[in-house]
Amino acid sequence: MSDFPDISIGMLLFPGLTSLDLTGPYEVFACAPGAKVHLIWKSLDPVISDRGLAMLPTQTFDSCPQLDVICIPGGPGQIVLMDDDSTLAFIRQQSQQARLVTSVCTGSLILGAAGLLQGYKATSHWSSIDQLALLGAEPVSERVVRDGNRITGAGVTSGIDFALYVVAELYGVETAKNIQLGLEYDPEPPFTTGSPHSAPQEQVRMMRERLAPFIEKRRLATLKAAGRLKG
Repeated sequence: MSDFPDISIGMLLFPGLTSLDLTGPYEVFACAPGAKVHLIWKSLDPVISDRGLAMLPTQTFDSCPQLDVICIPGGPGQIVLMDDDSTLAFIRQQSQQARLVTSVCTGSLILGAAGLLQGYKATSHWSSIDQLALLGAEPVSERVVRDGNRITGAGVTSGIDFALYVVAELYGVETAKNIQLGLEYDPEPPFTTGSPHSAPQEQVRMMRERLAPFIEKRRLATLKAAGRLKG
């Protein structure tokens, strides 16, 4: 008999998500002993990421079992979901009994739109982390942030760090370390421009200008979601 309990982990798979937000943590979770990882959407039809990668859900909202961990990735499609009643209702329902309520990147804004981060510390992609405050959360600019049973990861690539943190919480540090070794997760990025804290400020300014129209679109969706929470 295994020394590890079966743990049900559900990851929301939605149109327009950033694939690495999901696939990075998925790889880590799938290595955990006894873990059952579900990819969840409204139907079992293929879902297309923001870069055109097609992925297949394994559960629908109706068929999904009660989850021990619910994880919401981010990506441009997040904007639509902040005003999607059925998706937000599913997340709220699952979160009532889940041991851990989690997100990667701008998935935290979806959690916020569902009313699940009010009064909690949380993080998100650096370009949109300030929008968490509009949803009642306290933005914290760190790679992984935990507050109670809420665990949030920062932008895109932080999903692997985030997932190792979650596995350590569920299975113990040694199991997480073994998974990290098995995946040879030993980052040595060729450049030091992976964060606004380390990148040259001129580069950060140019990136902010490039992203500004989309970030404004996201901000308007966040404001609308915040209004719904107050209403």
